Amino acid sequence: GHCVARHHGRVVFVRHSLPGERVRARITEGSPGDRFLRADAVAVLTASSDRVGPPCPVAGPGMCGGCDFQHVSLRRQRRLKGEVVAEQLSRLAGLEREVEVEPLDDEEGLRYRTRVEFAVSPEGTIGLRRHRSHDVLAVPGCPIAVPEVDEALAAAREDGVPEGIRAVDVVVPSGEADTVLVEVPADSPTPPIPLREEVAAPGGEVGMGVDARGFWQVHRAAPRAFVTAVLEAAGVRPGERVLDLYCGVGLFSLHLAAATGEGGQLLAVESDERAVGHLRENLAGQPGALVLPGRVDDLLGVPRKGRRRRGRPARSELLPPSADVVVLDPPRTGAGRGVIEALVPLRARRIVYVACDPAALARDTAHLLAGGYDLVSLRAFDAFPMTHHVECVAVLEPRGAVLG
Repeated sequence: GHCVARHHGRVVFVRHSLPGERVRARITEGSPGDRFLRADAVAVLTASSDRVGPPCPVAGPGMCGGCDFQHVSLRRQRRLKGEVVAEQLSRLAGLEREVEVEPLDDEEGLRYRTRVEFAVSPEGTIGLRRHRSHDVLAVPGCPIAVPEVDEALAAAREDGVPEGIRAVDVVVPSGEADTVLVEVPADSPTPPIPLREEVAAPGGEVGMGVDARGFWQVHRAAPRAFVTAVLEAAGVRPGERVLDLYCGVGLFSLHLAAATGEGGQLLAVESDERAVGHLRENLAGQPGALVLPGRVDDLLGVPRKGRRRRGRPARSELLPPSADVVVLDPPRTGAGRGVIEALVPLRARRIVYVACDPAALARDTAHLLAGGYDLVSLRAFDAFPMTHHVECVAVLEPRGAVLG
């Protein structure tokens, strides 16, 4: 969410600015000997035509750290994100392509978020943290969240929070009648709180279980959009074997398993213990689905970084030697070279890579290119309006394969 500037030969990352603007910037981090500095644009001397007034009163310098782009027109936000994805693919994977970021179903990039974690200060203030700070700002509400979130925030402030609570999570699940408010202790784990989410997919609406603090897409339209995009990208045929890696509670797994049909197989891999419990329940009606609990790298026999051990770890015997389709949705750091190199020998006819970080996607794409795959399609979605984040769905196929 920063723009890159240079001052006396040193790089300065400037927040609250736009490319081409001339601003007065206040340094927020850095010392004279540092390679780069961080700064806030506190005055705009020459404004971009894409600059707009932020819809949130606490979106400016030194205030809430949640949104990066509230001062940017929505159309320019999406162009910026597309440019970042394209730049990373060019720089890290040697691929040149234009990237158009597709909007989801939201009104002007607002009122879309169904999950928000509000911080609680030692003094009991409930709000959001200032940018790169532990300070808690008592925000009046959150314009990118659905209205029920603001209502729950007001109720939490009125009731107050007990001592020892470090955060309050507000969740508005699509499959529940009530908003869920979770008080997060500072020094103990939060107990499981199962919720139900409803996902409208090409095959019809289905209900899925997920923990209140487990991973789920925060944009209310994202589950439907991503399931549709992944199913179209995967093109699973009846009787095929599919691997769904880093699968969470099975947002994609459930629909991929159904697509394999009778005689097909879906292997779903997830490491989070609570997510695995929900995954098993969500896939209970799919006889061809197998849940493999564990880390993807461990199951593939890929050594973990920073761990010393003799010899290469053993590959799980439960993982098949081949697969027709591989779907992976790794964390922000990406799958990594070791995992990608372990997937290449499966010779899947199609790999669908879901990415929330353009640089990680580009790095892993480069490894797949080296392994004999080509990037045949890429879609980008504006699942996080008003922020710099973007979600991508990439499709890769063996080089020389007949497309379709």
